[in-house]
Amino acid sequence: MTLTVTHSSPVPGADRILTPEALDFVEKLHRKFAAPRDGLLADRVAARRRAAETGGLHFLDETRQIREGDWKVAPAPEKLRDRRVEMTGPASPVKMAINALNSGAKVWLADLEDASSPSWNNVIDSLVNLTAAARGKLSYTSPEGKEYALRTDAPLATVVVRPRGWHLPEKHILFDGAPAVGALVDFGLHFFHNGKYLLERGDGPFYYLPKMESYLEARLWNDVFVFAQDELGLPQGSVRATVLIETIPAAFQMEEILYELRDHASGLNAGRWDYLFSIIKYFREAGDSFIMPDRASVAMTAPFMRAYTELLVKTCHRRGAFAMGGMAAVIPNRREPEVTAAAFEKVRADKTREANDGFDGSWVAHPDLVDTCREVFDSVLGDKPNQVDRLREEVQVTPGQLLDVSSAQGEVTEAGLRLNLYVAVAYTAVWLSGNGAVAIHNLMEDAATAEISRTQVWQQLHNQVKLADTGRTVTPELVRNLLDEETQRLRGEVGDDDRFNRFYVPAAKLIADLTLGEGDFVEFLTLPAYELVP
Repeated sequence: MTLTVTHSSPVPGADRILTPEALDFVEKLHRKFAAPRDGLLADRVAARRRAAETGGLHFLDETRQIREGDWKVAPAPEKLRDRRVEMTGPASPVKMAINALNSGAKVWLADLEDASSPSWNNVIDSLVNLTAAARGKLSYTSPEGKEYALRTDAPLATVVVRPRGWHLPEKHILFDGAPAVGALVDFGLHFFHNGKYLLERGDGPFYYLPKMESYLEARLWNDVFVFAQDELGLPQGSVRATVLIETIPAAFQMEEILYELRDHASGLNAGRWDYLFSIIKYFREAGDSFIMPDRASVAMTAPFMRAYTELLVKTCHRRGAFAMGGMAAVIPNRREPEVTAAAFEKVRADKTREANDGFDGSWVAHPDLVDTCREVFDSVLGDKPNQVDRLREEVQVTPGQLLDVSSAQGEVTEAGLRLNLYVAVAYTAVWLSGNGAVAIHNLMEDAATAEISRTQVWQQLHNQVKLADTGRTVTPELVRNLLDEETQRLRGEVGDDDRFNRFYVPAAKLIADLTLGEGDFVEFLTLPAYELVP
């Protein structure tokens, strides 16, 4: 076997997940698909360079026949016909998995990617929990004696697993001496242990696919599904996948992505922070027209974001797929009831916009938001499970509208720069400690928040942006000083010197390297951060 597990520390349940048969299956996936994946990652670099040189993107000429053709994705299985509210969160620790399944949401996005820090313990524990959940056997008793169990008085959320994106490695498993492909490890181990069982129960296997940048990457996933189903004896079309449209090149290839996955496709999702991160990253050297205001002021109602979401709904419904809305990340705070109430009203307004625009459902990050999201979609859907029949034929979106970043209202301020540095360090530190879903300022944040935060700092610095509230120009000295100040603020908030030195000091150094370093722009914060994770 050329697939080798290198992590020597025992993790509970690892022997049940890393069986010889399961690892043999993952090796077969790598033997067939690792090299094509490497080629597609290289293609990303060339595509971004071309876009940066031209300052634009366009709908592809070579796939015009797909956009103009008459085709539909496969009909939805019963468990995915009503997705009006989806709960998102990591699959580890076990009590979070149980809370998500019990939340009352129609779907739980069990996240092995942005909301999960990929320590070896988290990777294995997530798969252990998902395997137990598939069999209805998930339970937990805390050290304090509190018992967590799956509810029996109401339906559990349907599980949709988000494996890691194509770009992420799994360093604890080597294939031919190099780190394995995180996506193939996550999908392969979950599918091997649960695919046939979930299919027999009508509960899956269902997946969310993140971070894709082209229809060829969707084609590779489709090839993986076809091979995996044949290998384990499942009927073709058993797998269903929802794709996150969270990169700017993917926004220009929505129809093509659905087409490549049409026998396995379920829908598309609009992800806000990663999408904004992708725009900045893609056009980071393209000049003033791509300078975004403070991220907190970039609303989903900005014209270029409206173009993106309305095109997504139109594309999905034209092809018989579901359009899923973005995240409501509010966390209730009992100590600040007025702040929480105001935040809930913003969530209600955001979900109302999505439902009225034609989305079939949306995401929340906390169980207390499930009812709010459901009530909004109930008021629009009534007894219908979805509104796929709402075609939005009046929507016409041009490349210029998708790229009209300058239409966003707001300014670049020192307060926003400080917040970006604070959040980037705070999130990265907790991620390094093993937690990928982090509460910051009453919001549940994941890696996408840190990504857009550090990327905005890089963009503002390299374009010498002038700050509207102080008149100062963003320089290396200013960024360094503000980073030091925000890191010291975090020191005071953390209190624990050992914890601060173990996680916040290396996090601050990493953010300094990513924003102030003289080397090439680092495509994903999680790649160098992963080197610091056990």
